[in-house]
Amino acid sequence: MNQASVLDFTSASYLGLRHSWLALEPWAFLTAGVPAALAEPPSARAAARSLARLTGTESAVLAASTLHVFWDLFVALGTETITCYIDAGAYPIAGWGTERAAAHGAPVRRFPHQDAAALGRLLGAQRPARRTPVVVTDGVCPGCGSVAPIRRYLQLLQPLGGVLVVDDTQGLGLVGAGASRWTPYGRGGGGVLPMAGETSAAVLVVSSMAKAFGVPIAFVAGPGALVERYIRRSETRVHCSQPSMAHLSAAWHALEMNRRQGDRRRARLLALIGRLQAGARRIGLTAGPGSFPVQTLGAVPGIPPVRLYQRLAEAGVRTVLHRPACDPVPRCSLLVTAAHTPGQIDRAIAAIEAATADRTAAGIGSTR
Repeated sequence: MNQASVLDFTSASYLGLRHSWLALEPWAFLTAGVPAALAEPPSARAAARSLARLTGTESAVLAASTLHVFWDLFVALGTETITCYIDAGAYPIAGWGTERAAAHGAPVRRFPHQDAAALGRLLGAQRPARRTPVVVTDGVCPGCGSVAPIRRYLQLLQPLGGVLVVDDTQGLGLVGAGASRWTPYGRGGGGVLPMAGETSAAVLVVSSMAKAFGVPIAFVAGPGALVERYIRRSETRVHCSQPSMAHLSAAWHALEMNRRQGDRRRARLLALIGRLQAGARRIGLTAGPGSFPVQTLGAVPGIPPVRLYQRLAEAGVRTVLHRPACDPVPRCSLLVTAAHTPGQIDRAIAAIEAATADRTAAGIGSTR
């Protein structure tokens, strides 16, 4: 099959940002070979300040990846004094961080996915609190597309002096302030804190720029004192390479493109997702959930997701076959980006219709 004819719905670069080297500021060297603990280029510190402003936090610092951040974060917070409470559906990398915390002696508890009531019961069972509770959650769940109840978590933590750690990798660049039923992404792309209208001093944001912004670089942002504690105690900033100058240049390009074009790209993305969902309805199927760019095809009677994935691949449509942590049932999903065209969406719908032509007549199932 001609590669040019293949439709690719596997990219999580939701805004469709490409960062060609021709569009980036040049760099004199790729890396100085110096760990971040010794010296960081001024562009890294400036990018961190811009990310803090975007996310509505006081301070931020860059890292090579969220894995680097989570390896350090809970140890930096003090495993001898904290208890971690992690959403059972959280993305695995945050979970790996809590596993390291457990290895250092911190108790780790799990609560059902985005269930604030269950978390409240867990926190209540630990009173009187001899350890500081640290709640860990995804801002936007990559499996079901739902936004964590940030305000409710903070209400539960406030009387206990706790900290909320939000992995906002899926929300950064996608959602922002002023979100509503009619404008579900809001404005600005600052993530779930601006979306929730929160500027709490009890929140740490950990995020990669690799999704909506298309740059494999990460950061931790939040109250200055907590970010400074992370910087002082981070082992990866001593023993691992810091982001390269190429990554820093791409990060600056992404932030500038978001400032100039972000809301327009988000509006285009929303329209494309609406077109996909309308097309699915037209052929008697469903796609969802909501406006999240990971659009999962609903259950097709008589055609398991694995077979549907195979048929679409044979037809030249690349999709993602996955098992979300929040609901480990196989799913076939299309990742829609602002770089797709209406014509590509229509071609995908035609391929899905052909691939499901022999489905049974009994009911169509939901996106779940």
